[in-house]
Amino acid sequence: MYAIIQVGSSQFKVAEGDVINVDRLKDDAGKGVTLDKVLMYAKDKDIRIGQPYLKDVKISAKVVNHPLADKVIAFKYRRRKDSCTKNGHRQKLTALNIEKISV
Repeated sequence: MYAIIQVGSSQFKVAEGDVINVDRLKDDAGKGVTLDKVLMYAKDKDIRIGQPYLKDVKISAKVVNHPLADKVIAFKYRRRKDSCTKNGHRQKLTALNIEKISV
């Protein structure tokens, strides 16, 4: 059994017990979250596709922690101009543990 969900502007294929990293949510670590933007649900031969979302399928998840992603470096170099720029950032994430897919 798996589902395809939308969190923010990203889509994820999830099953029970998976841990996914999504963009930072405001919920505290250890709290439960209900994800209701389910795009598709599949269990054996029972396949449901939403238009755009399924109303009867809910995903229960628990916030594990709030990690930071790997550092991304943006480096610009202009040859023969004596000019270079180096910027970097780490995206703030939220780790979600998928507990239950309920229909």
